[in-house]
Amino acid sequence: MRFRAPRSLMCSNACSTKGVVIAGDIKIKLVDIELLTIQIRLLIASVEKAKELGIDWWTRDPNLCSLASGRHEDGELADLRKRVEGLEMRTPVRRVPPPSQRKQEP
Repeated sequence: MRFRAPRSLMCSNACSTKGVVIAGDIKIKLVDIELLTIQIRLLIASVEKAKELGIDWWTRDPNLCSLASGRHEDGELADLRKRVEGLEMRTPVRRVPPPSQRKQEP
């Protein structure tokens, strides 16, 4: 008697080593007028295969990876604050009077 692996195991092994791409379009039309188009692209692969393909966005997402703690965003935020501060120093201050002191137009 020979041992045969279940089809689901064979399928998951093929998915993890080679990957699977599922693509589809959903279109909603009313009287030949296209109202909505949704394009779905799904790639199922192992982490190693995804990295091999150059897909590693989860390593930079702070919501998914503790190593991506937002250090890049912190530096970028500090740079933006410096730029805003510099612009504010160069921009003349225009004081707007409170509503009670504004002139009423007829």
